[in-house]
Amino acid sequence: MPAFRISASKLGVVLFCAFAVGQMLVGWLWNSPVAPRDSQPVIAPLVVEEPPSNERTEPRVLDVSDLPSHRLRAEAAIVYNPETHEILWEIDAQQKRPIASITKVMTALVVLDQQIDLARDVVVSARDVRRASTTYLRRRERVTIDNLMHLALVGSDNAAARVLARASGLGTKEFVQTMNVKAEELGLQDTQFVDPSGLHEGNLSTPYDVARLITAASREPVIARIMRNRTYRLRTNRRGLTIRNTNRLLRGNYSIRAGKTGYIDEAGYCLATVVKLPGKDPLAVVVLGAGSNSGRFREVRRLVDWVSTKGQSLLEPVTLRAD
Repeated sequence: MPAFRISASKLGVVLFCAFAVGQMLVGWLWNSPVAPRDSQPVIAPLVVEEPPSNERTEPRVLDVSDLPSHRLRAEAAIVYNPETHEILWEIDAQQKRPIASITKVMTALVVLDQQIDLARDVVVSARDVRRASTTYLRRRERVTIDNLMHLALVGSDNAAARVLARASGLGTKEFVQTMNVKAEELGLQDTQFVDPSGLHEGNLSTPYDVARLITAASREPVIARIMRNRTYRLRTNRRGLTIRNTNRLLRGNYSIRAGKTGYIDEAGYCLATVVKLPGKDPLAVVVLGAGSNSGRFREVRRLVDWVSTKGQSLLEPVTLRAD
């Protein structure tokens, strides 16, 4: 086979052409959008998200030692300003106690979270009304979710709370678990639920946690609107009903944003409410373990009157308040 030869001059031409093509290729790559001229390879920083914390920030407890004292006859109580995260006054505010039908406030919050059609009809079962203590409902009646919410929050109807849990799509057991998850999300670390109505003495909380719970409810327009009804009329598929709100403060002179009563023997008479004083922040006022039905309302009235008169300095802006 004949040997392949190339002259030196031709070799030089080939090398020159290869060099020129290489330069052109390098220039194209250098100016290409995928390789910015004056930049180095960009390495995205590793972002590590911290897991959400359920730890709550402790409230500031105001010093009331220089103010005229207030005598409380209930077992525990609190006056809490949710806007400033301050406890204006308290007795045993961190003590866990049964909260009875105040439980229904959490039941209503969880129902709203499920985004259920409030116009949907539900059939009341025999199990819903069995040993319900307080109920307007009868078995086999059809009633809407919206009317059940009114029955639970206005009339403190225990069967209505049971139906809401059952009809939520979660089932009663998972519904109660979701109530406890919701409590954690709200930072209610000393609160636990075992049933949706509050009949069980195992539904426990503290005045401080209840104050934050009723505050959360007052910020939900659907729930707040229901709680402010003095009376409410509804129809099942069989009959009409008129229910009267168990919160007597609605028939007084206070501006009530939200409120819920509760009673079982183990809890005594309880009341959680959000009151708006003229020109001041809304206050969450909670009384647990009062001795009578009228006593719980009397205790709240006294606390509100005390804060708005003798304890008025507690409502001043923080920058003006002396420690």
